[in-house]
Amino acid sequence: NTFYSNKEIFLRELISNSSDALDKIRYQSLTATEAMDSEKAMKIELLVDKEAKTFTIRDTGIGMTKNDLINNLGTIAKSGTKAFMEAISAGADISMIGQFGVGFYSSYLVAEKVTVITKSNEDEQYR
Repeated sequence: NTFYSNKEIFLRELISNSSDALDKIRYQSLTATEAMDSEKAMKIELLVDKEAKTFTIRDTGIGMTKNDLINNLGTIAKSGTKAFMEAISAGADISMIGQFGVGFYSSYLVAEKVTVITKSNEDEQYR
C-alpha cells in the first residue's frame, strides 16, 4: 500500500504547515503590527527527545483558534481527507497529500500519539 510505504512524507508535510503558519503571521503583521508582539523571531524548531521518544515541531506562526482546530483538524469533510483517500484509491501518489490539506494526518503514519498545542493571537492556547 503506497500510503504506508512512504512514512517520511510526514516530516515534509508538517514543516510545510509550519512554513504556512509563518507566512500567515508575516502577512497579518503587515496590517496589524502587533501580530508579532509576543514573538518577533520567525522560526521552525525540530526537537528530538530520545529518552521520551518524542519528536516535536514548533513554530512561531499564526496558530489556530478553537474554531480553526475544529474546522481544519476535526472535520473529515472539510479537511480533504475523504478526497485524498479517494485519490489514493484511484492510484494517486502519496506525495500529493499536501494538496488535499491533510498533510497533518501523515503524522499518524509514524506516531502512536499526536499532540497539537496551538495559540492564536485571537484566542487562548489549546491542547
